[in-house]
Amino acid sequence: MKKEITYYETTKEDHTLETFALVKQRIEETGINKIILASTTGRTALRAMEYFADKDITLIVIPHQYGFSSETNLFPSDTVKTLREHGHEVHFGTMLFHTEKLYGSTVPAIIADFLRCLSEGVKVCYEITLMAADGGYVNSGEAVIAIAGTGVNADTALLLQASTTRNIRKLRINEIICKPYNSL
Repeated sequence: MKKEITYYETTKEDHTLETFALVKQRIEETGINKIILASTTGRTALRAMEYFADKDITLIVIPHQYGFSSETNLFPSDTVKTLREHGHEVHFGTMLFHTEKLYGSTVPAIIADFLRCLSEGVKVCYEITLMAADGGYVNSGEAVIAIAGTGVNADTALLLQASTTRNIRKLRINEIICKPYNSL
Protein backbone atom coordinates (compact mmCIF):
# COMPACT_ATOMS: atom_id res chain seq x y z
CA MET A 1 0.00 0.00 0.00
CA LYS A 2 1.29 3.42 -0.90
CA LYS A 3 -0.07 6.66 0.59
CA GLU A 4 1.01 10.26 0.27
CA ILE A 5 1.82 12.46 3.28
CA THR A 6 1.81 16.25 3.07
CA TYR A 7 4.48 18.00 5.14
CA TYR A 8 4.12 21.70 5.90
CA GLU A 9 7.41 23.59 5.93
CA THR A 10 6.42 25.85 8.80
CA THR A 11 3.91 26.10 11.63
CA LYS A 12 3.85 29.88 11.30
CA GLU A 13 1.39 29.86 8.39
CA ASP A 14 -2.29 28.90 8.60
CA HIS A 15 -2.66 25.51 6.91
CA THR A 16 -6.21 24.88 8.14
CA LEU A 17 -8.01 24.96 4.79
CA GLU A 18 -5.33 22.84 3.11
CA THR A 19 -5.62 20.32 5.95
CA PHE A 20 -9.42 20.29 5.57
CA ALA A 21 -9.04 19.65 1.82
CA LEU A 22 -6.71 16.70 2.43
CA VAL A 23 -9.13 15.29 5.03
CA LYS A 24 -12.09 15.68 2.68
CA GLN A 25 -10.20 13.66 0.08
CA ARG A 26 -9.50 10.86 2.59
CA ILE A 27 -13.16 10.87 3.70
CA GLU A 28 -14.24 10.40 0.10
CA GLU A 29 -11.75 7.54 -0.34
CA THR A 30 -12.49 5.73 2.92
CA GLY A 31 -16.10 6.51 3.82
CA ILE A 32 -15.08 7.57 7.33
CA ASN A 33 -17.88 9.68 8.77
CA LYS A 34 -16.44 11.02 12.05
CA ILE A 35 -13.85 13.75 12.45
CA ILE A 36 -12.42 14.43 15.88
CA LEU A 37 -11.33 18.06 15.97
CA ALA A 38 -9.32 20.05 18.49
CA SER A 39 -10.61 23.60 18.88
CA THR A 40 -9.65 25.92 21.73
CA THR A 41 -11.80 28.96 20.92
CA GLY A 42 -14.38 27.44 18.56
CA ARG A 43 -13.02 29.26 15.51
CA THR A 44 -11.59 26.12 13.88
CA ALA A 45 -14.75 24.17 14.78
CA LEU A 46 -16.98 26.70 13.01
CA ARG A 47 -14.66 26.72 9.98
CA ALA A 48 -14.81 22.91 9.87
CA MET A 49 -18.60 22.88 10.23
CA GLU A 50 -18.85 25.19 7.23
CA TYR A 51 -16.18 23.41 5.18
CA PHE A 52 -17.60 19.90 5.62
CA ALA A 53 -21.27 20.93 5.39
CA ASP A 54 -21.66 19.08 2.07
CA LYS A 55 -20.44 15.78 3.59
CA ASP A 56 -22.38 13.37 5.79
CA ILE A 57 -19.95 13.56 8.68
CA THR A 58 -20.14 14.25 12.38
CA LEU A 59 -17.62 16.56 13.96
CA ILE A 60 -16.63 15.61 17.49
CA VAL A 61 -15.12 18.83 18.77
CA ILE A 62 -12.77 18.63 21.73
CA PRO A 63 -12.03 21.99 23.41
CA HIS A 64 -9.77 22.41 26.43
CA GLN A 65 -11.22 21.01 29.62
CA TYR A 66 -12.64 23.51 32.08
CA GLY A 67 -9.94 25.00 34.29
CA PHE A 68 -7.12 24.09 31.88
CA SER A 69 -5.58 27.53 31.49
CA SER A 70 -8.02 29.80 33.32
CA GLU A 71 -11.18 29.65 35.37
CA THR A 72 -13.30 30.45 32.33
CA ASN A 73 -13.29 28.31 29.23
CA LEU A 74 -12.29 29.98 25.95
CA PHE A 75 -14.86 27.98 23.96
CA PRO A 76 -18.09 30.05 23.80
CA SER A 77 -21.36 28.43 24.86
CA ASP A 78 -23.11 29.87 21.78
CA THR A 79 -20.60 28.00 19.58
CA VAL A 80 -21.41 24.78 21.47
CA LYS A 81 -25.10 25.43 20.78
CA THR A 82 -24.51 26.16 17.07
CA LEU A 83 -22.44 23.01 16.57
CA ARG A 84 -24.99 20.82 18.35
CA GLU A 85 -27.86 22.37 16.37
CA HIS A 86 -26.02 21.27 13.21
CA GLY A 87 -25.72 17.67 14.46
CA HIS A 88 -22.17 17.81 15.79
CA GLU A 89 -20.83 16.94 19.23
CA VAL A 90 -18.75 18.97 21.70
CA HIS A 91 -16.93 17.18 24.53
CA PHE A 92 -15.12 18.92 27.40
CA GLY A 93 -13.23 15.87 28.69
CA THR A 94 -10.15 15.42 30.84
CA MET A 95 -6.95 15.86 28.86
CA LEU A 96 -4.95 12.72 29.69
CA PHE A 97 -1.53 14.20 29.01
CA HIS A 98 -2.15 17.04 31.49
CA THR A 99 -2.96 14.92 34.55
CA GLU A 100 0.46 14.60 36.20
CA LYS A 101 -0.64 16.76 39.15
CA LEU A 102 -3.75 14.63 39.60
CA TYR A 103 -2.14 11.19 39.47
CA GLY A 104 1.40 12.05 40.58
CA SER A 105 2.86 10.12 37.65
CA THR A 106 5.18 11.21 34.87
CA VAL A 107 3.89 8.54 32.47
CA PRO A 108 1.37 10.86 30.72
CA ALA A 109 4.08 13.50 30.24
CA ILE A 110 6.49 10.92 28.82
CA ILE A 111 3.89 9.73 26.30
CA ALA A 112 3.08 13.34 25.38
CA ASP A 113 6.75 14.24 24.89
CA PHE A 114 7.29 11.18 22.72
CA LEU A 115 4.33 12.09 20.50
CA ARG A 116 5.60 15.69 20.28
CA CYS A 117 8.73 14.27 18.61
CA LEU A 118 6.44 13.80 15.61
CA SER A 119 4.64 17.13 16.15
CA GLU A 120 2.44 18.96 18.64
CA GLY A 121 -0.54 18.16 16.42
CA VAL A 122 0.19 14.41 16.46
CA LYS A 123 0.17 14.53 20.27
CA VAL A 124 -3.14 16.38 20.29
CA CYS A 125 -4.75 14.08 17.67
CA TYR A 126 -3.79 11.06 19.77
CA GLU A 127 -5.10 12.67 22.97
CA ILE A 128 -8.43 13.89 21.54
CA THR A 129 -9.11 10.48 20.00
CA LEU A 130 -8.72 8.89 23.44
CA MET A 131 -11.00 11.58 24.89
CA ALA A 132 -13.68 11.02 22.23
CA ALA A 133 -13.63 7.26 22.87
CA ASP A 134 -13.72 7.77 26.65
CA GLY A 135 -16.73 10.04 26.16
CA GLY A 136 -18.57 7.43 24.09
CA TYR A 137 -18.54 9.45 20.86
CA VAL A 138 -16.55 6.81 18.96
CA ASN A 139 -16.14 3.08 19.50
CA SER A 140 -12.87 1.31 20.18
CA GLY A 141 -11.53 0.02 16.87
CA GLU A 142 -13.58 2.53 14.85
CA ALA A 143 -11.71 4.29 12.04
CA VAL A 144 -11.74 8.06 12.52
CA ILE A 145 -9.83 11.10 11.35
CA ALA A 146 -8.43 13.49 13.94
CA ILE A 147 -7.42 17.07 13.17
CA ALA A 148 -5.28 19.25 15.45
CA GLY A 149 -2.33 21.54 15.17
CA THR A 150 0.10 24.05 16.47
CA GLY A 151 -1.36 27.16 18.06
CA VAL A 152 -4.42 28.36 16.13
CA ASN A 153 -3.43 26.38 13.06
CA ALA A 154 -4.95 23.00 12.08
CA ASP A 155 -1.82 21.54 10.49
CA THR A 156 -2.06 17.87 11.44
CA ALA A 157 -4.49 15.14 10.40
CA LEU A 158 -4.28 11.44 11.22
CA LEU A 159 -6.39 8.42 10.34
CA LEU A 160 -6.64 6.33 13.49
CA GLN A 161 -8.37 3.34 15.01
CA ALA A 162 -9.86 4.73 18.20
CA SER A 163 -9.44 3.33 21.67
CA THR A 164 -10.19 4.37 25.21
CA THR A 165 -7.54 5.37 27.73
CA ARG A 166 -8.25 2.09 29.53
CA ASN A 167 -6.90 0.30 26.45
CA ILE A 168 -4.45 2.96 25.27
CA ARG A 169 -2.16 0.36 23.66
CA LYS A 170 -4.92 -0.47 21.18
CA LEU A 171 -5.10 3.04 19.71
CA ARG A 172 -3.52 2.88 16.25
CA ILE A 173 -2.22 5.66 14.05
CA ASN A 174 -2.82 4.10 10.64
CA GLU A 175 -2.07 7.08 8.42
CA ILE A 176 -0.45 10.46 8.70
CA ILE A 177 -2.40 12.61 6.26
CA CYS A 178 -0.44 15.78 6.97
CA LYS A 179 1.79 17.33 9.62
CA PRO A 180 4.46 19.99 9.95
CA TYR A 181 8.01 19.09 9.03
CA ASN A 182 10.01 19.19 12.26
CA SER A 183 13.24 20.97 11.53
CA LEU A 184 15.87 21.22 14.26
